[in-house]
Amino acid sequence: MTTSLATGPRRRLHPLTPLLKGARALVVIIAALSWQTLGRVGLGWFAAMVVAALIGQVILSVISWYVTGYQVVGRELRIHEGLVFRRTRAIPLERLQSVEVVRPLLAQLTGLAELRLEVVGGGKTEAPLAFLTVDEARALRERLLVLAGKAGAAVPAQAAAEGEAVAPVAHPERPIHAVANRDLLISQLLTPQTLFLPFGVAFVAVQFAAEATWSFIGIASTLTAMAGVLLQPVRRILADWNFRLASQEGSLRLRGGLLETRSQTVPLDRLQAVGATWPLLWRRRRWLRLRPHVAGIAAPSSGDDSGGGRLLPVGDPETARLVLAEALPGVALDTIPFTPPSRRARWLHPLSWRILGAALTDQVVAHREGLLTRQVLVVPYARIQSVRVVRGPLQRRLGLATVYADTAGGPSAAARDRDVSEAWELAATLAERSRAARSVPAPH
Repeated sequence: MTTSLATGPRRRLHPLTPLLKGARALVVIIAALSWQTLGRVGLGWFAAMVVAALIGQVILSVISWYVTGYQVVGRELRIHEGLVFRRTRAIPLERLQSVEVVRPLLAQLTGLAELRLEVVGGGKTEAPLAFLTVDEARALRERLLVLAGKAGAAVPAQAAAEGEAVAPVAHPERPIHAVANRDLLISQLLTPQTLFLPFGVAFVAVQFAAEATWSFIGIASTLTAMAGVLLQPVRRILADWNFRLASQEGSLRLRGGLLETRSQTVPLDRLQAVGATWPLLWRRRRWLRLRPHVAGIAAPSSGDDSGGGRLLPVGDPETARLVLAEALPGVALDTIPFTPPSRRARWLHPLSWRILGAALTDQVVAHREGLLTRQVLVVPYARIQSVRVVRGPLQRRLGLATVYADTAGGPSAAARDRDVSEAWELAATLAERSRAARSVPAPH
């Protein structure tokens, strides 16, 4: 029997959306004007410029809210926007990977939330719907996941398509781990930025004592620069506060956040790889963090590891073993038999050649690297898209080669600087195991 998919009504965002977006833009406006502008025009004109820019932003937000709407049509989510030039974005729900319910601080204070959609092949988050009521955001999230066939709730497809007010019967979540906020704080105190901050404060104090003519602009600029040094550890604390990990119907649910709460889903059938990192200052406590690489979900920008998307922000080896067993059953980091590269690799990596290593187990290929910050990447054979053997000029002179196991849009496992004969054997083994793993049906 064929189920018809009706068209849902067109809806607007919450009426408070323009005010929240205007308030959120206030910080951006002040940052754009900068301290130098304040020094040139004075406090009065600076305040007038901020107010004028803010009023203009609120007016634009009101117009944007009035012409913006969303609608579920069959198995598409359509976003309507534009005043002069009307535009409609249609997002096929079969490409949908996950839907996050995110609540920034202002949204928490007003009882609102926003939806952020991740789709296959997306370079960034698609069609963020900001803002909706919390109940509306959660109901729309469940409805979209049901239509996409990725729901962790039992909702009739016909009712979801027609927008009926049917409460979803959620599959129970199984808690896996909750990170203690004390450990999170200590882990971020054990970072180079935090440890070197007292030296920076002492340097500024000495300079200020030696040069008593510092202006307000100079002091403010110095404090701004020092705040920028602490930005990454502070962002990690805010993003991972009250971090909880749970398992639900073939996926992992990640929740956390202080000023901005996030609820993220990691579908296990799209998990490409898992990375483990041991920062130098964490090793005495044997701490590490785990990060998933998921196909179709936009990766953080380079150097930005502060947002969501960690399986374990900080934890000991026993906790990491528990979490990794949920993501990649049967894989344990401490039992991976890494083998070092050729001794001739000392000419290419004189300090770190003993750290480099690669391993093939029954389920995954893994590599190890990093002199100060130790890193391990684990890639299941079924996620390998291609295998490459690469030889640079120095490698050719030394009789070495590197084998890469590439994933779809994710990281590559690399067996670096192996003997040429070993590299070709390794590549053939990887290709064979990858074909065999893809031919085995995924467990349900």
